[in-house]
Amino acid sequence: MNSSLLSGSRTWRALLIILLALGGLLRLIDITDPPLDFQPSRQLRNSLVAQGIYYSLLPSATPEQRALTASFARSVGQYEPPIDESLVAVTYFLTGGESYAAARIWSTLFWLAAGLALFDLMRRAFSPWAALLGLAYYLVLPFSVQASRSFQPDPLMTSAFVIGMCFLYRWSETLTPSPSPGGRREQSWKWAILAGIFLGFAALVKIVIAFFAGAAAVALVLFTLKKDFWKSKQVWAMAALMVVPALLYYVLLHHGRSTEYFFAWTVDLLKLITSTDFYTKWLAFIGSLFGLTVIFLSLAGALLAKPRMRWLLVSLWVGYLLYGLTLPFQMYTHSYYHIQLIPIVAIGLAGALSPLLETAAAQSAAGRVAFVALIAAVIGYQAWAARSVLIAEDFRHEPAFWREVGQVIPADADVIGLTQDYGFRLMLWGWRKVSLWPLSTDLSEERGASLNAEGDFADLTAGKEYFLVTAFGQLDKQPDLKAILDQYPIAAEGDGYVLYDLRK
Repeated sequence: MNSSLLSGSRTWRALLIILLALGGLLRLIDITDPPLDFQPSRQLRNSLVAQGIYYSLLPSATPEQRALTASFARSVGQYEPPIDESLVAVTYFLTGGESYAAARIWSTLFWLAAGLALFDLMRRAFSPWAALLGLAYYLVLPFSVQASRSFQPDPLMTSAFVIGMCFLYRWSETLTPSPSPGGRREQSWKWAILAGIFLGFAALVKIVIAFFAGAAAVALVLFTLKKDFWKSKQVWAMAALMVVPALLYYVLLHHGRSTEYFFAWTVDLLKLITSTDFYTKWLAFIGSLFGLTVIFLSLAGALLAKPRMRWLLVSLWVGYLLYGLTLPFQMYTHSYYHIQLIPIVAIGLAGALSPLLETAAAQSAAGRVAFVALIAAVIGYQAWAARSVLIAEDFRHEPAFWREVGQVIPADADVIGLTQDYGFRLMLWGWRKVSLWPLSTDLSEERGASLNAEGDFADLTAGKEYFLVTAFGQLDKQPDLKAILDQYPIAAEGDGYVLYDLRK
């Protein structure tokens, strides 16, 4: 907006600080609530790993505590390196104990740092005012607020990706149209190394970002160097930095886990992409997270952007499409699998709104004031909606409940359970681990797994002493299991749990 109402770098810099402060404050609301507000099973999984690392560092921990927390951490599986879990565990150690706030603070800091990089990236293709609107969407979208403060690798992965993408864009700018013999060549090496480091780190944190990082790198390298890209030492240096860390971890060091994940979530479920219902569900799901109007507006912004940014955005959307076809079930069931789409939508939205801002700047003073007031109202509404989502539920009663459940289970008992979140709540707060009775879920239906309580009960409970039920909704879905359990005496019962004695 080139107007007296909003003009000069001081104004947009002040607004940038205000937006970052708003985004940070939103993510710190209800910061001490247990991590059940968003994708609880994934947050609890990270909490158990962090707990195991923390007790391994804690001098006062007993050998029994170390052994038990280590067994909990091993039982949740390890698909990614425990980077954020280690950071949070060290924070526990330095601050004197476990805290739900630690992970949220770190995730918030990562997201805000990426927000600065995202603003810088958008400012290079659009006006600062359009970049501010894109940043506002990135910071106050309710889905963004929930997902980006959660304790899982995705906020760190996305943040590193955004920062690396910004450096990659600056590298491309430095080499266009052609490098000079002096400082521009040195600058291009700096941006190339930084881009490779951050994009490689993002892929190490969680390998699925490779679809996006790879697409962005290919697009900007081809745009910048055309067919002579293979002659560039900088391109090969970037490629090595991007590929080698993830290759070492996921392929060489943890080949078995990676193969297991690929077959379980890609090969076994690839049949989904042959159905039109899959694409309908996918589009409806991301519409519920971002708003379909915003999605289409962002796509329009991508197509209308300047060539360099257009290449980047189109490649990112192609990467997203390939990503969705590779992990089809998650595309309409797991919201956090779309967190990396937040900055992409924000950039396209900035591009789509840029012409609108130019038109608004040409209006009368009253028109400009009304337009700014409307934007402020929209941002304020989204921020209030994000705040309302965070305080809508209170989970502070959960730890005490699971401690009670843990106390009624004998420490050395062999137990099977129909319980929430793979038994993670019981491990984290009740310090008990149980074998899991199969759940009746959409995933089990997609895999073609059938539950037969009468036929499977004897096999699954062989050697078990107790059967714990805390997921009563699941029990109602399995009436045959309920009928079998009714034949056994109740060893303990409370508000929200029943422990059946299988020994009698």
